[in-house]
Amino acid sequence: MPDNYGDNPPLSYNKYLRVQDLINLQDCLSSPAHHDELLFITVHQAYELWFKQILHEIDAAIQLLEDDRVPAATRALSRVVDIEKLLVNQIHILESMTPISFLAFRDQLNPASGFQSMQFREIEFSSGLKDKGILREFANDQFAHERLEARMARPSLAECFYRVLERRGLRVQDYEQRTRAVLEVLTHFEERYEEFQLAESLLEYDEYFALWRSHHIKMVERMVGAKRGTGGSEGIGYLKTTLDKKFFPELWEARTYLDVGHGEGGCPFAH
Repeated sequence: MPDNYGDNPPLSYNKYLRVQDLINLQDCLSSPAHHDELLFITVHQAYELWFKQILHEIDAAIQLLEDDRVPAATRALSRVVDIEKLLVNQIHILESMTPISFLAFRDQLNPASGFQSMQFREIEFSSGLKDKGILREFANDQFAHERLEARMARPSLAECFYRVLERRGLRVQDYEQRTRAVLEVLTHFEERYEEFQLAESLLEYDEYFALWRSHHIKMVERMVGAKRGTGGSEGIGYLKTTLDKKFFPELWEARTYLDVGHGEGGCPFAH
């Protein structure tokens, strides 16, 4: 005989994770439903869940940096890098579709587009790429616009990183000063080990985000060539313009001027 728990059944795996709700969220638009559309929806919904987790970790890292808890912030960023590695691999699952299979339901997606991923833009804003032009693109989506507006107003990872360096005696008022500050950290990494580890985590995060962009472009090109995007964009033409975007350009720039001769005389820097 089953136990009678009345209105208070014990917590179960399915209930805790809301599995019934979760597996009912994949609504195919093709009719009859095309076999590969479920894969397309599942992969992108999984991305949005991981984007939520990335934002959770970025928000934690920002607060930890504001509290000057640098090692804890570095650890949060390391988790973000691990998620990014997974996301780079996940994009290639879509390549198990044949191009003709994707085209069978692609037109159903119009005018929706990955460009409209609110959380992807939140990640960009929270990391340091704050673009008011992107904000205007969401003017007709109140929920997304309010979230992005809030992200625009809050400190970014980049801003918090340089606040840490400033509190630790380095000048960071402009791009050149910030690059010099990074040079100081890279050169004296043993004396400034916390700052060095943080800088390396930020760079690795930036690197894997760029790798995701690159792999995404190749996947799109493999599926649809140079066709225009479903949202009316130039497709891979637009995507290729994003390849050089960096959250922390000074971290990359500093390596150009790093020199073993740097020491008591100051950081070498080309003018």
